Amino acid sequence: MKSVVVSLSGGMDSSTLLLRALSEYDNVIAVSFDYGQKHRVELERAQELINYLNTCVNCSSFEPIKITYQTIKLDGLTPLLNSALVTGGAEVPEGHYEQDNMKATVVPNRNKIFSSIVQAIALSTANQTESTCDIALGIHAGDHAIYPDCRQEWRDADDQAFRVGNWDVGRVGHFTPYLHTDKFGILQDGEMLCEQLGLDFNEVYSRTNTSYKPIQHLVEKKISVLASLSEMQQIPVWFSDYKSASSVERIEAFIKLGKPDPVAYADETGPVTWEVAKAHVEQVLAQHQV
Repeated sequence: MKSVVVSLSGGMDSSTLLLRALSEYDNVIAVSFDYGQKHRVELERAQELINYLNTCVNCSSFEPIKITYQTIKLDGLTPLLNSALVTGGAEVPEGHYEQDNMKATVVPNRNKIFSSIVQAIALSTANQTESTCDIALGIHAGDHAIYPDCRQEWRDADDQAFRVGNWDVGRVGHFTPYLHTDKFGILQDGEMLCEQLGLDFNEVYSRTNTSYKPIQHLVEKKISVLASLSEMQQIPVWFSDYKSASSVERIEAFIKLGKPDPVAYADETGPVTWEVAKAHVEQVLAQHQV
């Protein structure tokens, strides 16, 4: 029995990592973290994806897999963290993801905090099952310039501290398949994995959030009032922005893949089409290359 603990943010990278874990492991545990992030909608998307996979994974060519999932609350840290990504922090910057101002989106020691908890779960699982359990992180090459805790040297140092500080760590390994892959490569793998697992690509990626500046708008939807009666009501819906660096990088990956992003986009004026979001990102990329 091969087990794995996936750190699932609800973003495109970790969601693809979850698919990769489903294809390679017998027992999959996924954990998300609520640390007071402004883009908390990613936690809702993570839960929606888990619900979809636990329902649809039986359609795959593999044995049915039940994903164990839990959100771990760390929001007591929120007022103590200095980052644009945390509630109460500065405005999330817009522009290209390689610009120096994107360092404002670093959350101090975030991956170390997450990995410590994931390591504890993995070691506990390995000891309980008397089998191997890996730690799966979605860190990738595209993040290395801005986020020091997405680099190989950080992962190695973090792993060394884990092994020095615990007993019986021989059964615990690492699973970081995207450490030397960019976001486009991750999305390509996701496309292949959806086909392999018998999943709908759009259904999977519409249940992810990469935007650091999600926008809420009122949208008219048909709501059931009684069993035989429904009416149109305006309800608040979260949309991804298309101007923050995280969104720019995601949209660029979909442009390269040649597929429209199934996530709904909006700006301050309201919902926009994929073509609007795509055109903006193409302009940002062209300006960055000048």
